[in-house]
Formats: sequence, C-alpha cells, structure tokens
Amino acid sequence: MSSLSTHILDTTAGIPAAGVELTLLRSVENTVLAKGATNEDGRFSDWQLDALPPGDYCLRFDIADYLTTKYGRSFFPHVDIHFCIDEERHYHVPLLISPYGYSTYRGS
Repeated sequence: MSSLSTHILDTTAGIPAAGVELTLLRSVENTVLAKGATNEDGRFSDWQLDALPPGDYCLRFDIADYLTTKYGRSFFPHVDIHFCIDEERHYHVPLLISPYGYSTYRGS
C-alpha cells in the first residue's frame, strides 16, 4: 500500500508554513479524496485513507491566506502539484513557497 506525506517551507523566512490547507485529488476525475492542514512543523501525512492505488493525483496547496497574512501579498492563490503513483511505496511531495514563487521536488 502506498502512503503520502508533504511539507511546506516558507523560503522567505526560512521556517515551516503552518496551518496551510491542502487537498488531495484524483487528477483524472478531479475527485476530492481528503483534506487537511499542515501542522506547526509545516507537515501533513494523516490522509485517513486506506490505500492510494496507482494513478494520477494532485495535491492542492491553498497558500494565499498564509502568504497574505505574513507578507501582505500572494501572487499564486494556490499551487497544484500533479504526480503519479506507479508502485507501492512511500511518496513525499514537498513544497517551497514565497510570495512570488514556488518550487517542488520528489522527496524521500
């Protein structure tokens, strides 16, 4: 059974982004599978799902409230990261954010 975790780092301040709401969707159907929010360490992994079968997924990070509160602006209201689960293993999808940019990569 595959598992999924994520974390968000505010690269402007060099701190975890706590309290950011996020949604896990099946990409093809755009079906919401689960919702949550990052903890004080900017992490989330408690999807409350039995399994993540192979397929295409999307993690949507609603970053506007966090960035607007901290910096008074957010160029991107949300970030969608599309990724594929193709084998049984743990998947970690981190997000690095700032008011005018973001970056991601396949974590471990």
